[in-house]
Amino acid sequence: MATLKSLSQFKSKLIGGGARPNLFEVSLNVPGAAAGVNLGLQGDGDGQFDAEKFTFLCKAAALPASNISPIEVPFRGRTMKVAGDRTFDTWTITVINDEDFQYRRAFEAWMQNIGQYSDHSGLTSPVDYMADATVLQLGRGTQNGGNSDFTSGRTPGRETGTGTGGNASVLAQYKFKDIFPTSISAIDLSYDTTDTIEEFTVEFQVQYWYPERPGSNTAEG
Repeated sequence: MATLKSLSQFKSKLIGGGARPNLFEVSLNVPGAAAGVNLGLQGDGDGQFDAEKFTFLCKAAALPASNISPIEVPFRGRTMKVAGDRTFDTWTITVINDEDFQYRRAFEAWMQNIGQYSDHSGLTSPVDYMADATVLQLGRGTQNGGNSDFTSGRTPGRETGTGTGGNASVLAQYKFKDIFPTSISAIDLSYDTTDTIEEFTVEFQVQYWYPERPGSNTAEG
């Protein structure tokens, strides 16, 4: 029999006030063979992908969906479903475009080296054009203690994350393995568009992902 629940009871169960979708960080290291010294980026002497700056300009991403496809087995007019293979969706990020066009050029160069504009040539070894990425879900508390109201009640070991989120606590951490870009969105230009900063999306193919223990490189399990 269901019992009535009060707002005060709900408040006590909502740990940390709830996770916030605007508190996150994405780290990505583009393979040098795909987008290294041949980028020729303005304001970037060696043409390398600035991974630290990218954590600021990556405006949006997603924690991954988890999918296991069913196998349907017919039996006497009914269908039984059994577990099939795991599948991995594409992953999309949104990047703010500043005036040096560093990341627009970087992703264009990455795709250019996978498949050339003028002919059918390109990188053939997956090691040369695939990379890993990490997404951190950050909390409002701090990993160095901070306000105890933020960290009280959290799962032990998760209130003191030591990932690239600096002093912010790391609530969840996901590793995307062997990804590569297959689509860069257009940037629409118009005289009518004002008070807007350009941005674009990049869609990646994902071999697989797994959750990591926050602040480590060890898979959860």
